[in-house]
Order: sequence, then structure tokens, then C-alpha cells
Amino acid sequence: MAGRAAVLAALLLSRRPPERIRRLLTLLRRRARPATVAEAYWARDTVVAVSALCAGEGCLPRSLATVLLCRLYGAQPTWCTGVRTEPFSAHAWVEAEGVPVGEPAPPGTYMPLMRV
Repeated sequence: MAGRAAVLAALLLSRRPPERIRRLLTLLRRRARPATVAEAYWARDTVVAVSALCAGEGCLPRSLATVLLCRLYGAQPTWCTGVRTEPFSAHAWVEAEGVPVGEPAPPGTYMPLMRV
């Protein structure tokens, strides 16, 4: 149930401008401890299991839902957005303990533009 609620909230949040997303995630970060890699993987796996969009190409809602689900349990991974130039692509992901969580691309593929 928590996974579905996180996905629904993430879908609504993903329609907001980046600055509003950043402000909300910054606010939610208060009193949260940093998520461990295991917690972030658990949240990501849960989100992917309950949402076909998050399991596919929906990197923005997937990353937001992962952060929101972790936050429900008192932790918060780092939410990141970035780009690569060759070929151009934008992407959103989460990191825990400085490591991208569940990302097929090697670290450094995307240049981070925003981290919360």
C-alpha cells in the first residue's frame, strides 16, 4: 500500500516545475537520516513492482517515488537529475551513500544538475 501511495504522490509531483520539486524534497529532508543503499534498493524495487510506468521509462516518477517511500520510513536518499550530451538525454535517479541505486548506466554517465 505504501508503495502505491508513493507512486501516486510521485506522479502528481512529477508534473510540477523543478524548483517546486526541489523545495518540497528539501522540506521533507528535515529530520530524515540518510538512506542506506539497502533501503534505497528496497524502495526502488517496491516502486518498480507496483508501477509499470516506474518499471519502464519513467525515471522521474520512479526516482521521486523511491525518495518518498524511503521518507515514509524515516530515511531519505539523494534525489538527482542530470544530462548527458552524446547523445543528449536527461535522467533522474537516486543515490545512497554516494552510489547511484539501480542504475544500468555506469556512474558518471550523467552530469548532475540538481541534487537534493
